[in-house]
Amino acid sequence: MRKVISNRRRFLGQLGAGASLLTLGGCNAFDSLLSTGEPVFNFLRKANVLTREAQRALQGPAAMAREYPESAIRESQRPNGSTDPQTDEYLAVKQNNFASYRLQVTGLVDKPLSLSLDELRAMPSRTQITRHDCVEGWSCIAKWTGVQLSRVLDQAAIKPEARYVVFRCYDPIQDTPFEPADLYYESIDLISARHPQTILAYGLNGQTLPVANGAPLRVRIEQQLGYKMAKYIRAIELVDSFDKIGGGNGGYWEDRGYDWYAGS
Repeated sequence: MRKVISNRRRFLGQLGAGASLLTLGGCNAFDSLLSTGEPVFNFLRKANVLTREAQRALQGPAAMAREYPESAIRESQRPNGSTDPQTDEYLAVKQNNFASYRLQVTGLVDKPLSLSLDELRAMPSRTQITRHDCVEGWSCIAKWTGVQLSRVLDQAAIKPEARYVVFRCYDPIQDTPFEPADLYYESIDLISARHPQTILAYGLNGQTLPVANGAPLRVRIEQQLGYKMAKYIRAIELVDSFDKIGGGNGGYWEDRGYDWYAGS
């Protein structure tokens, strides 16, 4: 099974690298084929659903990602994507070391939440040493500490019709074709959200989570690839569909052709 997982990661990394090369080369020959509603796009989306269901059937929904001893940590966690958002809202909470930060939990919940970092840290924590696998082809082992997302969802009392958890972030989308002022977002389903290794991390390698790695809060979804693990989280929204969010595909990269389920 580990060989199958490794091969899937390698394939997704090569696919992502190939897509990046097409973009850098200015090639738009496949743009129309990958547009929402096109046969190729619809085929790939159905294949992605099949991959998700097949993987969960083989591994089980609560299969644990491998955890490592501290001796496996040989380097700092490599930052990726945004490393220091410059939006006014982020700069305002950053200037007082995130003392005024509040995580908003809204949408299809009976008890909307507004949680400070201290309140999140006061909840039972989980520490895990896991490997971050980036679609660009690199990996890094690090120790993450945070609160299990399931605990926050239980406190918010999500409604029965909720199907997905959407992470709303502070970092802006620079090149979006939808809304220039939109902020980065990502999403997972409730099965991934309630996985015991899915945590809202506020600590990295025994220290407070650095800005470059997503402070004050980022999500760790250890069964999926790195681009699913949103950083700089400002809010969590429970929804029943993505139809009115971004490009309707569940995430910034998904709106640009990446798999929504990036199971590793």
